[in-house]
Amino acid sequence: MTHHGMSPELPTMLPRGLLQPWGRLFRWSNPFVQLFALTVVTFGVLAPLTCQQFLYSYFYVRRWYLSPMSQEFLKRNQEDGLSALRYFERLQAPNSSEKLGSDDFHPWLLITIITVQRHPEFHYVLQVASRFHRLLRECGPSCRRHRILLCNVETDPSSHGDAKLLTNFMAVVNRYGGREKVELSLNQFEKEKQDYTYCLEKSLQAYNPEYLLLVEDDAVPEEEIFPVLHHLLQMRFSKTHLQGALYVKLYHPERLQHYINPEPMRILEWLGIGMFWGPLLAFGYAWASSRSNLSWPIVGFFALYSMLLVELVGRHYFLELRRLVPSLYNIVPVTECCTPATLFSAPSAHRALGYLKELHCRPGFAKDTALYSLLRIKGEQAFVVEPNLVRHVGMFSSLRMNANPKLL
Repeated sequence: MTHHGMSPELPTMLPRGLLQPWGRLFRWSNPFVQLFALTVVTFGVLAPLTCQQFLYSYFYVRRWYLSPMSQEFLKRNQEDGLSALRYFERLQAPNSSEKLGSDDFHPWLLITIITVQRHPEFHYVLQVASRFHRLLRECGPSCRRHRILLCNVETDPSSHGDAKLLTNFMAVVNRYGGREKVELSLNQFEKEKQDYTYCLEKSLQAYNPEYLLLVEDDAVPEEEIFPVLHHLLQMRFSKTHLQGALYVKLYHPERLQHYINPEPMRILEWLGIGMFWGPLLAFGYAWASSRSNLSWPIVGFFALYSMLLVELVGRHYFLELRRLVPSLYNIVPVTECCTPATLFSAPSAHRALGYLKELHCRPGFAKDTALYSLLRIKGEQAFVVEPNLVRHVGMFSSLRMNANPKLL
């Protein structure tokens, strides 16, 4: 009887006492519930759905999109190559004295395009040359002291049809005359470095420019490259600590632009995003939820929330906002990988030339790594511009065989 008399009281008394604090905890008005829901909706639903085709996002669905996007990129790149070919075919060849880079004038900026024959159906060098050629023509008086030089490092220069075509429109130098034989002992990485130093040295000897931009033949310039370069060289790089830079990179691979990367200098930028957006979003949250005051835990939550959002969506996409005006472009300490477009001042070009001649490149120690190693060895400094001022369109490397290239 006692057992049956007490049994009704257990389910009515114990749960009521236990559930009251849990009920308060899980009420919608509780900030914990609201912020947890925001996190789930943002990172579990909205961001994955929105960013699944963003190539440089953590939410990118590689197995669904990488192959078709790579094929589409190759197809579009081939079409761009044909458009570049038609650009020069329609263009009337100037007189020899009117070519971009053919006179004895000492330019303020010399653009030297280093080219070698590869996959002629893409017309890589024509894509780069046509873009620079058009931008210089549209630039007007501010670019009157700019010149283009094509440096052909193909061992048989006569086989490079696109380079032969460009001799009608700009100055061209050939490293090889067609009779010399490349040293058989040279590996491809050392040959690439020697080609690079040859073009660097030839540019300095022939033109003695104030600034030299060495561009590989698959680095297509962005539309705003000249306004940004003018701003950087005339305003930003007039600062004392920037004048002695060994070189300035105009490109770093988008896939390596995340905050969680070997480059620790980005951590300060990442923390700055949290410090800026944390209080701002917390204030918006307090206003939307009719709260009279802000608490540090809520500010801290939104700081972490904004930092995580930028990293997962992709820092590259937020960097693109800096293209609005040249003054928003960022200059940060240089990173190691890749040199499709590198800017030198005349003094720094002479130093880099001397340094590179002392180094021997090999697999695992290509010219970009060699340049980067000089910063520590010689006590130099270098910088990279963000966002990129060129687009790397070449999916077929001249150093590594890849019959089925992918965007990543």
